[in-house]
Amino acid sequence: MPTGKVKWFDTDKGFGFVSNPGQDDVYVGRQVLPEGVSELVPGQRIEYDVASGLRGKAPEALRITVLDQGPRRAAHRYPPEKLHGLVQDTVSLLETRVQPALESGRRPGRKEGHQIAEILRTIARELDA
Repeated sequence: MPTGKVKWFDTDKGFGFVSNPGQDDVYVGRQVLPEGVSELVPGQRIEYDVASGLRGKAPEALRITVLDQGPRRAAHRYPPEKLHGLVQDTVSLLETRVQPALESGRRPGRKEGHQIAEILRTIARELDA
């Protein structure tokens, strides 16, 4: 049985694809998921049997064994109210410190730019988690 990683799986559409090392990607339909498994997560490792697909179609997985739960998304560190305040403060900081500097043809100083970039990365992680 080949082992591959889930590239993507859309639970609404009921299918996705798994990378098949050295071969074409393999189609995975909802109907071949093991009992108790309703979705696959990108990056999740699975073992599967492969059948050739119809002419011009990708090979299909027949039986699947889930080997791990896949990568976990980071948990939210800030409650929505605190994140709201952080976003508001960041917008104010950008309007009062960064925007005027850029309008006058300068960039923020290295230290200030690094601090602002770190705040923006924190907000991005929170929104993406």
